[in-house]
Amino acid sequence: MSDGIELNAFQERALLVPESIDLALTGGRGGGKSYLMALLALRHIEQYGKRARVLYIRRTYKGLEDFVLTTQDLFAKVYGPAARYNGAEHVWKLPSGGILELGQLESQADYAKYQGRSFTLLMADECGQYQDASLLDMLRSNLRGPKDLPIRTVYAANPGGVGHMWIARRFVFTKAAPWTPFTDEKSKRLCVNAPSTFAANQFLDVEMYREQLGAACADDPELLRAWVDGDWSVARGAYFADCLDEDRVATNLWPEIPRGWWTWLAHDFGSAAPSVTYVLAESPGGEGPDSKFYPRGSIVAVDELATNRSDDRLNEGIGWTVPVLSDAIKEMCERWKIDPEGVADDACFARSGHSVGSIADEFQRAGVHFVPAQKGDRVQGWQRMRRMLADAGKLDRPGLYVSRTCRYFWLTAPYAGRDLKRPEDVDSSGADHALDAMRYGTQRVAWATVADVRIERPT
Repeated sequence: MSDGIELNAFQERALLVPESIDLALTGGRGGGKSYLMALLALRHIEQYGKRARVLYIRRTYKGLEDFVLTTQDLFAKVYGPAARYNGAEHVWKLPSGGILELGQLESQADYAKYQGRSFTLLMADECGQYQDASLLDMLRSNLRGPKDLPIRTVYAANPGGVGHMWIARRFVFTKAAPWTPFTDEKSKRLCVNAPSTFAANQFLDVEMYREQLGAACADDPELLRAWVDGDWSVARGAYFADCLDEDRVATNLWPEIPRGWWTWLAHDFGSAAPSVTYVLAESPGGEGPDSKFYPRGSIVAVDELATNRSDDRLNEGIGWTVPVLSDAIKEMCERWKIDPEGVADDACFARSGHSVGSIADEFQRAGVHFVPAQKGDRVQGWQRMRRMLADAGKLDRPGLYVSRTCRYFWLTAPYAGRDLKRPEDVDSSGADHALDAMRYGTQRVAWATVADVRIERPT
C-alpha cells in the first residue's frame, strides 16, 4: 500500500480478516465501508495480478457514481495515470493485469450480463436496497478461481432499508459475536460480521455528519439511532416504529374465537409475489381467551396463511393457483369454525377480459367468498392502522392486535420503511403484502354482498 493511504481502525481490522472468509460490513452510515471495499479490491488485484477478476455491484448505475470517485482517488495515489478506467464499460484495468468491474444488478434480467462469467472477488454494496438475497446468492455462482486463489464475497449494508430483515437474520443476529467467524447457513462458507460507526471514523467531521443524519431522519428517531449506532435491533422500521410495539400488539395463540366476536378474512392475492390471508376477529367489548380485555371494536389477527418462499425470500411467492390457495384458506377457516368470507384487494375483482372471470370469481367457484375492500387512499389506510396499533393495550380505545403465530407479519411489518418520494406512504418495493392484507381487513364498510351471501361488517 502507498504511504499516502490512511486507514481508520475499522478498515485496519477488516483487512486482517483472512481472504478465505467472507465479510459482512454491517455498520451504520459513515464508517468507511465503501473505501474499505476499494482497498479490498486493490489488495486482491495486487496479490493475484492478471488472474484477479473483481466485480463490485450496486442496484442501479446511478449508485455506482460515488464508488467511481472513491476508486479514482485511491488508484491515483497508488498508480498515478497508469490505472485506466473505461467509463462506458465501467471497468478498471490496473497495471498488474487485474480487472475491477463496476456492475448493476436490479432484477433477474440483469443477471444475464454475468451468467457464465467468472469472478474471484464479489463485492455487493448497499445490500439493504435488495428486498431479499436471491439475486446476490445467484451471483455467487460466478465465483470461481484456481486452488491457490481464495474466492470471497463482501457484503455492505446499513440498517433500515427494505432488505433489513434478511441481512439482520443472516449476518447480525447470529450466535457469533462481531468479528468472530461463523458459518453462513445459506452459502455454507465462513463469514465475519464487521460492524462500524461514523463516530470512530477520524476522517469525518463527526458533529457535522451527525447533524446531517439528524436532518435526514427528523421524523424517524428509530432510523436515526440505527444509522448513528449501527444497531440493527433498533431499526424496527421507519413507518411503524412509533406504534408497532410487540409487547402491546402481540398476542399468544388463541385456542378458539370467543362467542359474540365478529369474524372475517382479509386477503392480499399474489402468485409470483406472496399471497397473505388473515383471520380477523372483532371484539364486542370483553375478554379474549388469553384473559386480556379487548375494548369494543378492537381487531385481533388470530391466524395467518402466507405463501412466501422462505424467510430470506419474503417478497417471492410459491406460485399457488386460486384452487390450491382456496383449499388452504378453507382448511384454516375450518380450524377456527368460521365461514370462508371476507375482503380482498379491489384488483381481485377486475375481469381483464379473461374467460374464467376475475380472481374473485375463481375464489367464489372454489367456495371462498370475498367482497372488495374498497381500500381507498393507501395513506388513509395506513393512518387508520397506525392509530389502532398505537391504541393497542388501552382499555378505553379499540386497538389492533396480531397473534405471534402470524409469522409473516412479524417478519415483515416491523421493518417496513417509508417511501422516500412520499414519506407518508409505506415503501411498496419491500415485502408489504402482510400490511396490505391487514389494511384491507381494517377498512370500515357497513354492508357488502358476495354472490348470495350477505356479509355484515362493523360500522
